[in-house]
Amino acid sequence: MDDVVSIDTLAAVAAVALVAALLVGLLPRLPVPQVVLLLVGGMLIGPDALAIGAPGDVRVLADVGLGFVFLLAGYEIDLRLFREDAGRRALLSWGLSFGLAAGVVAVLGAAGLVEGYLPVVLGLTTTALGTLLPVLRDAGLLAGRLGRHLLATGGVGELLPVLVIAVFLGSQGRLSALVALGGVAVLALVLGLLRHGVPEGSRLAEVVRAGQHETAQITLRGTILLLLTLVAVTDRFHLDAVLGAFLAGIVLRRWVGTDAPTLESKLDAVGYGFFVPLFFVYSGMSLDLQAIAEAPLLLGLFLVLVLTVRGGPVLLVYRGVLEPRERLQTALVSATALPVLVALTEIAVRSGTMSPDEAAALVGAGMVTVLVLPALVVALQRRAGTPVPEAPGEAPVGRGPAAS
Repeated sequence: MDDVVSIDTLAAVAAVALVAALLVGLLPRLPVPQVVLLLVGGMLIGPDALAIGAPGDVRVLADVGLGFVFLLAGYEIDLRLFREDAGRRALLSWGLSFGLAAGVVAVLGAAGLVEGYLPVVLGLTTTALGTLLPVLRDAGLLAGRLGRHLLATGGVGELLPVLVIAVFLGSQGRLSALVALGGVAVLALVLGLLRHGVPEGSRLAEVVRAGQHETAQITLRGTILLLLTLVAVTDRFHLDAVLGAFLAGIVLRRWVGTDAPTLESKLDAVGYGFFVPLFFVYSGMSLDLQAIAEAPLLLGLFLVLVLTVRGGPVLLVYRGVLEPRERLQTALVSATALPVLVALTEIAVRSGTMSPDEAAALVGAGMVTVLVLPALVVALQRRAGTPVPEAPGEAPVGRGPAAS
């Protein structure tokens, strides 16, 4: 059975996750984020290196981990951002990136250098917000004005490509995809209404509140049930489930209300403690290193395009709003891509719109961005020598109470 978990491989994955965390703790000056160590560790124990285990041995748990990546990413998004300048600029910069990518890839396609037009266009406009969150949080970059712009830019760069992929590249057909997206939207609305449908002081409200801190753990179990239901939409990895997890995180932030700090600590423990690192180790195991090595020029081309197409418009749009260092950090964050890229290439190859070699090169370019760009962002922050200040009159973003 494809979904049987190998305990030997799972133990090796857990060992990589522990060693990565220990190295980051023991070597605080290590210029590499933990996610990079997880990916490299996955490559080492994967079939192309030590062959300790195969990705399929832990795929079902990795799908849950990917769901947690997007759930936690969505949870970090404060919808108030999109009523502010940060949200409007994020939408504008992504729109410019998409238009620029569409033109550049059309030229490359006419020259015979690119086959999968839409997958490559979307791949060049994605942002790995879920991957970056642990790095940005540890570096203190999610507070104040810069934090608002980073979250808005990352959220738009993750959500909009996912929406387009689900509709135009999903294997279930465009009409079915639209129906699925509509179902997710209805579910989000229902969850939002349920929060107000339980009267304060009622027996159910008291049971839920009391069950948060006991062995029942009601809110955490409900959150995991929601996530697993969305991930289990199909028996194989499906992007609609990823989209659902992202939207569920956004809705959950508003739904938990004043109980947010309690649930946040539990989600961090379950997500970042097990499922999220498992997903990144699995991603490292899944990389086709031979295919990447055989197409270094294409990988380099995609890497340059990601930096210019995604990062270039950010430098332009945020001019006069952020300091030069902050603009560069925002551009580097926006150009960092991997989880959506992995999902995108998997669907594109399955649907026949992208060749495996082209997919490997695109994922390889995303791998390089994750290996290099977050480290540069952190290095720029350390070089500044001061923590990110909070802008006057702005509340901290990211791990705060949900907006009512």
